[in-house]
Amino acid sequence: MTNANSFYRPRSGLDLLEKTADDPRERERAVLESFARIEEVEPEVRAMTAVAQREAALTSAAGATGPLAGIPIAVKDIFDTSDLVTGYGSPIYAGYQPKSDAAIVTLLRRNGGIVIGKTVTSEFAYMTPPVTRNPCDLTRTPGGSSSGSAAAVAAGIVPFAIGTQTGGSTIRPASFCGIAGYKPTLGMLPTVGMKCFSWSFDTVGLFGAGVRDVAFFAQALSGRSLALGGVTAGPVFGVPDSYPWTAPSANASDALDTAVRAIEQAGGRVRRVRFAPWMAELVAAHDTIQSYEAYQSLGFEYDHHRVDLSPMLAGFLDRAARVDTATYIKACVLAEQAKARLAELFDGITGLLTPSAPDEAPEGHASTGDPAFNRNWTLLGCPCVNVPGLRGARGAPIGVQVICRPWDDARCLDTAAFAEQAIAAAVRRFPAT
Repeated sequence: MTNANSFYRPRSGLDLLEKTADDPRERERAVLESFARIEEVEPEVRAMTAVAQREAALTSAAGATGPLAGIPIAVKDIFDTSDLVTGYGSPIYAGYQPKSDAAIVTLLRRNGGIVIGKTVTSEFAYMTPPVTRNPCDLTRTPGGSSSGSAAAVAAGIVPFAIGTQTGGSTIRPASFCGIAGYKPTLGMLPTVGMKCFSWSFDTVGLFGAGVRDVAFFAQALSGRSLALGGVTAGPVFGVPDSYPWTAPSANASDALDTAVRAIEQAGGRVRRVRFAPWMAELVAAHDTIQSYEAYQSLGFEYDHHRVDLSPMLAGFLDRAARVDTATYIKACVLAEQAKARLAELFDGITGLLTPSAPDEAPEGHASTGDPAFNRNWTLLGCPCVNVPGLRGARGAPIGVQVICRPWDDARCLDTAAFAEQAIAAAVRRFPAT
């Protein structure tokens, strides 16, 4: 990165695991590096809401076992943690201390991961911009709602972080911060102990420096065969000829074209695809379902603490209150019908390739960006991966997104790794790309 205020320094979790394997001294060093990096960058990046006690973290690392043994990991502050305060990004829960860990936190600990701290989330994982700044360029948003998790990985605080996605809260921040983000198939990782926003859409998301990192991380947490060795040659990418939600900027279109050229040069194939009319109908369906469920999920906060909600969230819930049950049911039926037609969407292709976001991260901190390129895939429960490695015309990271059908996560990660490898090779050949 060329920006003078860049704090961008992601570190590979796989590389760190090689160093720390069976060596308690290296594990201690890895944990201490995370604490040192927090002290170095946190005053400017503002990714963390709480940090673990140093001695407790070192003791846990020394005795850790499992695939993530001794690796420092950050957790979005939308998940309960028994040893760290959990505020859900809201003053309503300032100082709140849960009595138990969320299920995903338990999985982290069971597999040897060291929870180094909690990361900033937008208020209740909605879209109100938080204080976190983009490590690539402090004048830009890191995206949201998993703002702190993406920033913590991009800044090198941790090699892995946990986030969530209900609209675009994993893929978009990963794109803006120049790292890999993986939204698994809906339900693959548990959301128990997460502050619910929309039970139909809430999905655990994972962040890492690159696609291989998030694939390994996902395997460790899920028990599924997702880690990548070699990458399958010759995948077929479906590239839409247009989008029913919003057009990508010229910047995003150029990045996608660069990715397509790189993929073809690496032996992959690209087919142009056209979305059926029902894809356009899902845009409103997502909004209807999310609104109806959020008004119930945050009912206590809305009814008893409305004055403590941000104007953005309070306004959203005001509008959500007007969504009636019949409209909600109609949207749910439409969503289920669309899921039944997913096979035709992926016919003849390995995965879809689209922009991860409409543009580079917006400058300023009045917005976390537009999740338009993510919402439909969240509704459909599809696995999605942000592939890093490209820069936009204004010098900031801009990602492309690989999408596959539900429960085809291994193929999605493999296909994304092919794209990442192809892009990296193209950038090495033509550094200005």
